[in-house]
Amino acid sequence: MTATLMAAPGYETPTIRQLANGLTIIAQQMPVEAVTLNLWLKVGSAYETDEINGMAHFLEHMVFKGTARLANGEFERRIEARGAVTNAATSQEYTQYYITAAPQDFAELAPLQLEVVTNPRLDTEAFERERLVVLEEIRRAQDNPRRRAFSQAMEVCFEQLPYRRPILGPPEAIAQFQVEQMRQFHAAWYQPQNMVAAIAGNLPVEEAIAIVSEGMETAVANPLADSLGYLAPEPGVMLPEAPFSFVVRRESVDSSLQQARLMMLWRVPGLLDLSETYALDVLAVILAQGRTSRLHQELREERGLVSQIGASNLTHRCQGAFSIAAHLDSKHLAAVEAAIAAQIRRLQSEPISEAELARIRTQVANRFIFNNERPGDRTHLHGYYYSQLGELEAAFAYPGRIQSLSAADIQACAQRYLSSDAYGIVTLRPPDA
Repeated sequence: MTATLMAAPGYETPTIRQLANGLTIIAQQMPVEAVTLNLWLKVGSAYETDEINGMAHFLEHMVFKGTARLANGEFERRIEARGAVTNAATSQEYTQYYITAAPQDFAELAPLQLEVVTNPRLDTEAFERERLVVLEEIRRAQDNPRRRAFSQAMEVCFEQLPYRRPILGPPEAIAQFQVEQMRQFHAAWYQPQNMVAAIAGNLPVEEAIAIVSEGMETAVANPLADSLGYLAPEPGVMLPEAPFSFVVRRESVDSSLQQARLMMLWRVPGLLDLSETYALDVLAVILAQGRTSRLHQELREERGLVSQIGASNLTHRCQGAFSIAAHLDSKHLAAVEAAIAAQIRRLQSEPISEAELARIRTQVANRFIFNNERPGDRTHLHGYYYSQLGELEAAFAYPGRIQSLSAADIQACAQRYLSSDAYGIVTLRPPDA
């Protein structure tokens, strides 16, 4: 089954094709002398249970440890011999693997990417060696103040939803994993019908699709595919948590810090309520993205209360997290929290001026466009939206939806989702502060 879509003006239209085995391929030709294949699997830490929290990320490591036809390290050697690059990432709701190669090398290298993803050997010896690598990665993450603060923030923001779990998993869970659990996890989730293959670069669309189609067909069948031993709940059965009804605080002392960290959080709509997220993206820019943002100007430039401040609208499928984070002297924590609340009240009571809104709408829309100019960017855009929503119209519509927002839309969004007296807040202080 093949489909083409109406793209935004100036945006080449990709072709979407679903193979008989269930694999969805999204292909687009671009006048850049590179081709990226990005494989997206609809599985991440949100699909796990507490007992196997970290399995998706651990499996990402093991995918590169060889197959029945590729010895451990051979995939990387063949990639590097052609000057190509490969990498992977695991998130709450997806795992992705990508390779970027010269167009003339794509037909040789893309099938190797499909081979390692669909048929990793997962032998016991390599599993035990990589367990130590993963545990060390967790230790380094726990030594990172930014990641510690983020982990605590997710635990405060989500009391029930699995977004509160660490993507890497806790070390005590990793220490108990068995290789057979990973084999079953791979068999359950690493199937063509759960994959999106996004391709972009300087190859004709039909040629690129044929290379990936044939590569998937010739990959060795997974021997465990018919004996699924692990089934996680679908994200669609999750229910958003109620907004905060009061201020929920978590405070801790962090001996590694020279400055305090503050993060304020609100539960907001996710991808399943996509129309509500556009104004939140704009609100993040108004409040604390860039040097002209309101909180940067007030708290850093005018009052000198923070060394840095930023805002983000983190969007998961079921529910998102809107956050404002700052680095500051501990003695300013109360003043900065009060100033952030005051700026939110201002947004709720005073419509943003047309001049400020026009500047920010253009900034957000153009950032989206500029961030999707390269083949790797384009495959990330297509793979993300299709793996999470099953369509691409939302990706193409994003700049237009941002540009269509009015001052009233922004004000209503602030009133609906950003309470000035009910939120989560995480603070980390240096000792003796």
